[in-house]
Amino acid sequence: MFKDMFKKTYTRIDTGHRASSAAVPEGMWRKCRKCGAPIYVDDVIANHYICPKCGGYFRVHAYRRIEMLTDPGTFIEWNKEMDISNPLNFPGYEAKIEEARAKSRLNEAVVTGEARIDGIRTALAVCDARFMMSSMGRNVGEKICQAVETAAREKMPVVIFACSGGARMQEGIISLMQMAKTAAALKRLHEAGQVFISVLTDPTTGGVTASFAMLGDIILAEPKALIGFAGPRVIAQTIGAKLPEGFQRAEFLKEHGFVDEILERKDQRRVIGKLLRMHQMGRPREEDLNRALRETEILQKDEVKEKGRQKSPRTAWDSVLISRSSERPTARDYIEVLFEDFIELHGDRCFGDDGAVIGGVATFLGIPVTVIGQQKGRNLKENSRCNFGMPSPEGYRKALRLMKQAESFGRPILCFVDTPGAFCGLEAEERGQGEAIARNLFEMSSLTVPVLSIVIGEGGSGGALAMAVGNEVWMLEHSVYSILSPEGFASILYKDAKRCKEAAQDMKITAGELMRLGVIDRIIPEKKPASREALQEVTLPMKSELLRFLEKYSKMEKEELTEHRYQRFRKY
Repeated sequence: MFKDMFKKTYTRIDTGHRASSAAVPEGMWRKCRKCGAPIYVDDVIANHYICPKCGGYFRVHAYRRIEMLTDPGTFIEWNKEMDISNPLNFPGYEAKIEEARAKSRLNEAVVTGEARIDGIRTALAVCDARFMMSSMGRNVGEKICQAVETAAREKMPVVIFACSGGARMQEGIISLMQMAKTAAALKRLHEAGQVFISVLTDPTTGGVTASFAMLGDIILAEPKALIGFAGPRVIAQTIGAKLPEGFQRAEFLKEHGFVDEILERKDQRRVIGKLLRMHQMGRPREEDLNRALRETEILQKDEVKEKGRQKSPRTAWDSVLISRSSERPTARDYIEVLFEDFIELHGDRCFGDDGAVIGGVATFLGIPVTVIGQQKGRNLKENSRCNFGMPSPEGYRKALRLMKQAESFGRPILCFVDTPGAFCGLEAEERGQGEAIARNLFEMSSLTVPVLSIVIGEGGSGGALAMAVGNEVWMLEHSVYSILSPEGFASILYKDAKRCKEAAQDMKITAGELMRLGVIDRIIPEKKPASREALQEVTLPMKSELLRFLEKYSKMEKEELTEHRYQRFRKY
């Protein structure tokens, strides 16, 4: 049915991303107004309503999008019919609504209801641009508000596909009030512990952007979607300046920290389903538990044998060089091996997306977790993009955002620490590097979920500590953790940076020394220095210890967790 509706009112996009509708006989060729190529309607439908020639996205009708997203036959619509609302008695408005209803065969600009996505009962709201450019008036706000309230009451997640030209002018100040109303409803959903996934489509502008669309726990966007508060023409006319290429497109928003991920249509059902499932509290699979326990027994026997043949000790400076090796696995390497279904989330929601910090949601033996890591590159190009593992303020703020998100949904947090130190450039100081680090220390101390931090390479100064306020802190055998680099220490105290080897020894920065000082809780053995080729040898003992950590700390009450973390650092 939905395919037939699409063929009768086939929506196109031009180079300016404006939509137009025209009657299209079934099976007819059309000309893509973006690339000019002839395209066949059935090919467009089969390609998720994307031009098969240029990849341009066509707008999708609400019912068709629901069909593409949900489990077959599970959608139940809510509030399908609502009386016309004309709070200002605006002349001609009711006639305009009736005309929009006739053309779109919708009662209003949003369709709401419930359905199952990957088997999970979910509340849905899908905007449809055919109805007055999906502008938000009272009825749109009311339908969204009621859907969110029902989800909060019945413990359902919410998925909203936003698309709008903004507030509905004919309803004046009443339209403006919908922004506050929908935001307040989403706050109650958040307090009820239910996840809200917002998907931004072309265009998402005005009052919708400044309310429910940008309040998602997770914010996804379709490629090249126009997203912004004020329209680009308004901005250009107001400030009298030429706007940069790609301004207010989804990619621009992701680069500036406001979108978690840009998601192609072909992946939306799979990824959204996976995200919803990760927000369902889980327990490890029995077979995984048994296998991990067997591996732990084998490892314990190996450790006893290993103690009988101690290797010749390395110097502290040797550990420094090993920790900095380009062959050493990065945070992403550990995440890919240790966890299943990792979905990376981007941005600090304030300024940008720092490549020196990666993070997202994943599962470990079926348990939903949040994983965050300080990321170094595997080559010069990657190192340049990751700023050689030195986070900027937006990196620490991204990490904290993901930690607070994990706390909201009861997920344990696992951090991989590997940085020579926080970035100390001019721009980092301008954006508040010290405040960002301090804020992480402040907030991490009281997180009500288990927090584990593992130093996998360099643990440099406050830049490392900002991700190491854990219930436990572990180190790989050949990692280091210090107040600053040995070179910096030697330069300051010995007035000679060349005495760095001596400084490394005096600073007590190796895993063994820090274990004796009580600064760390566990050493992950490296039979030989960790490398990407030998990653399994390191992650095998790490995996069994991770299971032990999760089993131990997941049984603790929230107050017990925070008190344990407080006392851990209070003893110093």
